[in-house]
Amino acid sequence: MPERRLQMKKKEEKRVKIFGFVKADQITLKEASSRLDISYRQTLRLYAAYKENGNEGLIHGNCGKIPKNQLSEEFKEKVLEIYREYYYDFGPTFAAEKLSESHDIHISVSSLRKLLIKAKLWENKQQRIKIHRSRRARREHFGELIQFDGSHHNWFGEIRCCLITMIDDATNIRISRFFEEETIAGAMTVFYLWIKSKGIPEALYCDKKNAFVLTREPTDAELLAGITEPKSHFGNACEKLGVYVISANSPQAKGRVERNHRIDQDRLVKELRLAGITDIDAANRFLEDIYLPKMNEKFSLPPAKKEDAHVPLGDVDLSEILCYEYDRKIGNDYVVRFENRLFQILKSNNILPRTRDKVVVRVKLDGTVSIIWESVEFFV
Repeated sequence: MPERRLQMKKKEEKRVKIFGFVKADQITLKEASSRLDISYRQTLRLYAAYKENGNEGLIHGNCGKIPKNQLSEEFKEKVLEIYREYYYDFGPTFAAEKLSESHDIHISVSSLRKLLIKAKLWENKQQRIKIHRSRRARREHFGELIQFDGSHHNWFGEIRCCLITMIDDATNIRISRFFEEETIAGAMTVFYLWIKSKGIPEALYCDKKNAFVLTREPTDAELLAGITEPKSHFGNACEKLGVYVISANSPQAKGRVERNHRIDQDRLVKELRLAGITDIDAANRFLEDIYLPKMNEKFSLPPAKKEDAHVPLGDVDLSEILCYEYDRKIGNDYVVRFENRLFQILKSNNILPRTRDKVVVRVKLDGTVSIIWESVEFFV
């Protein structure tokens, strides 16, 4: 057993001095209680210990004793060895979770942080001075508002791609997928998965990006056609579905999806490395089967009101809504020209449009092209 220390703290030295006055009948215990700023009952207890054991009676009983919950040196070395091998780039919080989940080693985040700092394997990050922003209250219903954004990052080592995420404002429930770039096709694909899984939400909250929202002025041709607010293909699809699109003026405005990006750029990158995943297809399977179910369970919360704001999809064919549509005219030879390609409308069709009629060229996400004329679809 190590010897107890006799060196006193300033608080204990003050108590020795005050109780010395009491012992010499220079002040009363009531006056001592006031000077020490402790209760009269505690003053009686401390003075009794002082009279019985002298100065040592005022030293805390745990001084010099080994704490019962102190980590053994063997346990510390095991934790550090595993951390160096697998989790060398993990923060203490995430590392503590993985130690418990994958190695059945249970250590508190604070203890692990102290251990890593002492071993010079982790440094506390300096807090940045932040601009004060008022927190926007969450929406009350699931499906009332969905935040939508893409995160470009080196997700697989040096391979840079985009993770597009939709997250419900009320519950934090999310769906994400990897794509090579942040495109309209990627946005539509994730939206397709959301609608198939949850239903049609009331509103989307996203960046002022061409993939989601057009911010340009209308062209002369659009003005002549009565179009004062041009929409992207994604915006047109949302209008058909009755989904209101809100464009954010700053990243902070859609803080929930931005915070998820920061979490993913820390946790997901490391999870992908541990799983040995280096391509988009495997990463998307990992997202769907492992990562997203775990994250939704960990970070989601119940909505303030239980009524679901989603509208059921019903018998609607989403592939005919979440697609690209272009206005064209039928040539004199019944040919529609589109992106340096010629599409012939056969005279054998039961219903035949006239030349110079306007048609819509519809390109689905799977690459299927069709010509639409007055609700009649010609497959080409």
